[in-house]
Amino acid sequence: MKRTAVVGTVLVSTVLLSGCSWLRGTDGAIPAPSAPPTSASPTPSDTPTADGDSAADLLEASANPRTPTAAPTEAAAPAPTLTPIPAGTVLAQGDVASPKGSIHFHFRVVADGADAFTAEYSGFTSTLPVPVGVGLFDLPKEVGDGLTYRGVGDHTLGGPTSTPGSASVPLTGSGVEPSHLGTLVTYSAARPGQDVPVEIAADKVLAVTTVRWSIPARQTNVHPVDHGARPNATGSVTAAAGGGAPARYTVAPDDLIGDVAARFGITVRALVWLNEGVQVFGEDQHLYEGTTLNLDPLGR
Repeated sequence: MKRTAVVGTVLVSTVLLSGCSWLRGTDGAIPAPSAPPTSASPTPSDTPTADGDSAADLLEASANPRTPTAAPTEAAAPAPTLTPIPAGTVLAQGDVASPKGSIHFHFRVVADGADAFTAEYSGFTSTLPVPVGVGLFDLPKEVGDGLTYRGVGDHTLGGPTSTPGSASVPLTGSGVEPSHLGTLVTYSAARPGQDVPVEIAADKVLAVTTVRWSIPARQTNVHPVDHGARPNATGSVTAAAGGGAPARYTVAPDDLIGDVAARFGITVRALVWLNEGVQVFGEDQHLYEGTTLNLDPLGR
């Protein structure tokens, strides 16, 4: 809490009365008052305030306030944009077969427009005595691994069947484009504790397929460039996107959102667009230390 101490200046005018009489001299005349004294410099009281600080302490503290950062000007800047991928565009497709030939199906990923995507599975067959699930991952997996997380677009395709099945699954959480999801994992969706061989127990990886993406070029008017550390923007760039452009920024102590945006040559509006839900606090809009900010328009 900021506290401001107001110390009033007390002017004391002293009337000097001569003679033995308090009102008049011995001759009965009222003596002329002497000139009033010059006002003294205000002296802060050492009496503690309600918060326990003396007025002197508050004056000393207010003599060196932290200079606030001017609010950034956004009016002249255009709204940040990223061209969408046209609906119906097929971004990836391929065939899946487990190592022993027990599972087969075809997959493809299709753009729905407005940065939404759907994974489509067709021709699914399986001879395994357990349900089979599928999900997309950004890190590679190995057959026989155990999953603790079932990936983006996690979906159970079905149990043992020779009649080809199909499914369409929205890829919620894939971002503005899903090309970072480079691995399609087929896994056992058996019940925990189900009496089956260990290699097809619950969450065991049954097949791993590399996803090869074909993403159309996209245009944006947000192009962050790191101009170097500056006051209230001293964090580090922890990753680089294609062409060496900054992709991630780690917030340092005392970082302000306006100064961080200025460091990368973008507006606060653009920085918020890149980081939906980013939080600040205080009148100067401090960022929370240790927060990682995205600077890559395709990584939103």
